[in-house]
Amino acid sequence: MLRSDSEAPLDKAQSSSGISFDATARTARQHLRKWLLIGAILASSSVAVIGAAYYEALRGRPSIVCDACVSLTQHRPTAPPFDFGSLRVPRSEVLSGGPPKDGIPALTSPRVITASGRGAPQDSDRVIGVSLDGHDRAYPLAILNYHEIVNDRLGETPVAVTYCPLCDSALVFDRRTSLGEKEFGVSGLLYNSNVLMYDRSGRGDDSLWSQLMASGVSGAASDLKLLALPIELTTWGAWLSRHPTSDVLSTDTGHRRDYVRNPYEGYFNGPRLIFPAEPSDDRLPTKAKVLGLWTESADLAVPVSAFPEGVTTARVSVAGKNTLVECDSSSGTLRVIEADDGVNWMYSLWFAWYAFHPETDLYDPAVPPSPQ
Repeated sequence: MLRSDSEAPLDKAQSSSGISFDATARTARQHLRKWLLIGAILASSSVAVIGAAYYEALRGRPSIVCDACVSLTQHRPTAPPFDFGSLRVPRSEVLSGGPPKDGIPALTSPRVITASGRGAPQDSDRVIGVSLDGHDRAYPLAILNYHEIVNDRLGETPVAVTYCPLCDSALVFDRRTSLGEKEFGVSGLLYNSNVLMYDRSGRGDDSLWSQLMASGVSGAASDLKLLALPIELTTWGAWLSRHPTSDVLSTDTGHRRDYVRNPYEGYFNGPRLIFPAEPSDDRLPTKAKVLGLWTESADLAVPVSAFPEGVTTARVSVAGKNTLVECDSSSGTLRVIEADDGVNWMYSLWFAWYAFHPETDLYDPAVPPSPQ
């Protein structure tokens, strides 16, 4: 860094070529101001330290953080090229997660392999499982950590398999909407610590969509609901035991990523959040894993901890509609075996589910289900 006490001699000095060092000093000061400005711009991004580390980790490169960012603790909104018209959430709470638009590259029409194919997951690896139109497919979280969205097609149904590592939230949507079939990308923005997707279908509106709200939140898509499809968040071994003909997303994605390394491993080891999420509730630990059930009129969170030892299934009621839930205590996973029409479900950490569903009930096995 240039020091002010060195500038005066430089201003008066001259090189052997006759070029004044005054111009050199001015140029140096201009570069200094430029880099200070860049530092300020970086500081205006939410959690620049973690954001920079997050982005570099996702790119599989060592994290490099500038000195100007080290003391940053504030989250501030940014203004990337998205349609913020008719925004349904507070603009001040839409934050940059660090990576830019498409810095986390969503996948489209990905390559899949058979269960015995090279690079298939280990039995204990977590996967999102989807069974639709006679097709069974698994999407390893080891891959989704680096891509978050997979635009795929199962049979005749175009689907978006979505995963937000910050919330451990998994949902699968039908990509057909009243505005046409959508292809989703990762905006680089967050709301309540949760990924905001954007419409990259080439229609030019760049509407934003919230994963955990299961709907559009800006532009032409504002308040447009997405259809949530049946899903499991389980282990590859458990999924394959129930779906022996399943194929699986290949690590041959066209991107260079270290799919063996989990960049979020440390994040899940403690209660601390990187980005804010409000409101909050302390009935469960911040990062307790829950199965979230919802209907048009009610929400219910089912935690693994609600299943006493030896209890593997429970009939859970939400708004008078029944759902049969199975708990695999060995892997700490829940799955819906059957559900009445009108019941939707997803997976999330407690803090995120509550932030988006503050009126939620919490499943208590001691309370009998309400009659239909």
